[in-house]
Amino acid sequence: MPMNTKTYDAIVVGSGITGGWAAKELTERGLRVLLLERGRQVTHGKDYVGEHQAPWDMPFRGEGDRQRYARDFPVQSQCYAMNEYTESFFVNDRQHPYESDPSNPFLWIRGYQLGGRSLTWGRQVYRWSDLDFAANVEDGYGVDWPIRYKDLAPWYDRVEQFIGVSGAREDLPHLPDGEFLPPMKLNCVERHFKQALEKQYPERRLTIGRTAILTEAHNGRSPCHYCGPCERGCSAGAYFSSLSATLPAAEVTGKLTVQTDAIVEQVEFDKTRGRASGVTFIESISGQRRTVEAKVIFLCASTLASTQILLNSRSEVFPNGLGNSSGTLGHYLMDHVMTAPAFAHMPGFEDQAYYGNRPNGFFIPRFGNVGKQNRDYVRGYGCQGYAVRMGWERGLQGAGIGLDFKRSLRRPGPWMIGFSGFGECLPNYNNRVSLNLDKRDQWGIPQLKVEFRFGANEEKLAADFRRESVSMLEAAGAKNIVASDEVAPGGLAVHEMGTARMGRDHRTSVLNGNNQCHDVPNLFVTDGACMTSSAWQNPSLTYMALTARAANFAADAIEKGVL
Repeated sequence: MPMNTKTYDAIVVGSGITGGWAAKELTERGLRVLLLERGRQVTHGKDYVGEHQAPWDMPFRGEGDRQRYARDFPVQSQCYAMNEYTESFFVNDRQHPYESDPSNPFLWIRGYQLGGRSLTWGRQVYRWSDLDFAANVEDGYGVDWPIRYKDLAPWYDRVEQFIGVSGAREDLPHLPDGEFLPPMKLNCVERHFKQALEKQYPERRLTIGRTAILTEAHNGRSPCHYCGPCERGCSAGAYFSSLSATLPAAEVTGKLTVQTDAIVEQVEFDKTRGRASGVTFIESISGQRRTVEAKVIFLCASTLASTQILLNSRSEVFPNGLGNSSGTLGHYLMDHVMTAPAFAHMPGFEDQAYYGNRPNGFFIPRFGNVGKQNRDYVRGYGCQGYAVRMGWERGLQGAGIGLDFKRSLRRPGPWMIGFSGFGECLPNYNNRVSLNLDKRDQWGIPQLKVEFRFGANEEKLAADFRRESVSMLEAAGAKNIVASDEVAPGGLAVHEMGTARMGRDHRTSVLNGNNQCHDVPNLFVTDGACMTSSAWQNPSLTYMALTARAANFAADAIEKGVL
């Protein structure tokens, strides 16, 4: 639907995982919604240009032009999902600069297009529990979450039932089960690892990952056929994205207007009413500035982008950023502690193989500091990995030439197993983002400056992963084990959170328990910026549940005449 008015019931900024959900829920409640996306138009299926391309079809065999990547994609090219097949889904770093300490960088992975990073995300979806929502108040790091698991449980149900999540029920209190489609199967080495691990460590569990990928037809979308790397796009709609699911649902209502190439500069504030009146955006192609009005505003542009908008929405009432009476806006940035993988050779099983490319791995839920404090750090981590039988690509790892060498690569290679730790990052006031008013982008918007470093607790957590990963692999009989407590730079887990956190007190937080700004009641922030702690699980399912909950709260308030 083309944009044909200046006034809407709701404006949603961003079209990724949370923006899609906000648009779906608000339009299904009968609201006229304008969705603003700063990137280009992308059509589901049609624009997945690398989806089924073979290496020999690509100029650089899928690896990309290294010189161009060093020049234009120095940050984005460090993401596992960015390559020659997918580069159109990642921003050009040279054209979209930000500041970060070169000696301790924060890697801001971005995708500016309709659908955002929902086209390239890892699709792992795990519920949080009260072990996570109560952690801050229990150990004193950060402010208390204004919600608990019971507040979010029905919204987890709603999200899972719509997106389709394949997974296995495990009956773990700290990893609640959900509404699952049939799970994908572990392969023979993963089953062996599971048996050995759970025999040696009865309190630990290995399960197949819980993933937003269909194992059977669901809501008009086709099941996964194990074709390969999902980040290239999935025209079958087997994995959940805004383009495959939420935006089509919103469009069916006839209430959705989508405006791409619309860079939101700021949220406008009406001081006489104490409300946000709308947003000003720049049409990136023409350079024209436009202002649109709405009853409610949902910021879903991604953690750092939403905070950049708020910080830039300065006024006489809010000189340090909209809704920032607490002074916490921009602070408490978090990202998961992502360790270098531990990997090993698993002898045997040479008479067994698998077929297809399962887009999922195994998951070992958190086992440290569960029920009691039994580590020299607080919080914890989970492990995500896979076992694979090496194919011809192993020839890239060593020396070899000639006919005999090529013939050897036609035979299956050895089995390898590997996994990484994903650990919780504590809220830290000094981890922050701010605006550099002296440096502006091509549209005149102040650049973002990111200051971030992991602390001593995160270092201890990573060291514990190294020790435990070795012991778990040894218990399964693995050989040639390589493990490290090296941690990826901040941002590379692509789980950035915080900077506009929820809380019970307007003096120490930006948002309340409904993702509603304490200071500006018709402004909602439901992407990763709202998070009060990071937990140890992938956060996207929680973002979606929070968004669905907040959107229905806002719709109720509009119906009651409160907003």
